[in-house]
Amino acid sequence: MNQIKTAALLGLLSALLITVSYWVIGGSGGAIIGIGLAAAMNLGSWFYSDKIALAAYGAVPVTASQAPGLYTMVERLAQRANLPMPGVYIIPTQSANAFATGRDPEHAAVAVTEGIMNILSEDELEGVIAHELSHINNRDTLTQAVAATVAGAISWLAQMASYSMWFSGGRDDRNSPNPVGLLLTIILAPVAASVIQLAISRTREFSADAGAARLTGNPRALARALQRLESGARQMPLDGNPAFAPLLIVNSSAGDWFRSLFSTHPTTESRIKNLMKLEQELPGSY
Repeated sequence: MNQIKTAALLGLLSALLITVSYWVIGGSGGAIIGIGLAAAMNLGSWFYSDKIALAAYGAVPVTASQAPGLYTMVERLAQRANLPMPGVYIIPTQSANAFATGRDPEHAAVAVTEGIMNILSEDELEGVIAHELSHINNRDTLTQAVAATVAGAISWLAQMASYSMWFSGGRDDRNSPNPVGLLLTIILAPVAASVIQLAISRTREFSADAGAARLTGNPRALARALQRLESGARQMPLDGNPAFAPLLIVNSSAGDWFRSLFSTHPTTESRIKNLMKLEQELPGSY
């Protein structure tokens, strides 16, 4: 059901991009360009999403000799999840966060900050790594990267539409884009793109939390980690391209009710509540 829902939402994003292109560029030619843009964005995200995301946060690859504890933990959990060993990266910042990226399990990477390794206990960090491996196993990393790229293109086109209205003035040109369509594009398109992107990301976070709880058998450790990370994210957010914020395990708006309406993540409180329910359901959990 999650896969069907995600495919439908990505289809809506692509359709929105084509519609925006129709209004901004004008007519069927604009729609054709929109189709080309959607195809190019999806293809580019497929091949380069991992490299772009890792570069956006300055992640540095590490080997088993450079970070033996982290590397061994990722390796152990990947084997338990029947996944290929992903690349292991460390982000040189005291912000506490983590993310996974890659188009499929064979081309995946897990990145954690220096800060997260400093503040979490071993079982809490294990829960975070298991969460990220669950994203890889569910192919969420590709989905979120494509959604971020297409949503970014829609926002860029909406900005171009605002420039078009500003500089075109009130001239009567049959070949120019419809001014009503342009106005709706400027106001509604970025909002619609964000809402669709949020729906994709929030669904994925709950699934990855559940996957991590089953992989480690310790939902409570991940719940404790989320509490610590939420507090840390508000005090010291991880700087990077906002388009890749959906990849992070927590973001700075997760604990604020008003801002969480526009957050790519469900509230930390709701995630913890779900994990505590799982604790009651999983045999042998602790």
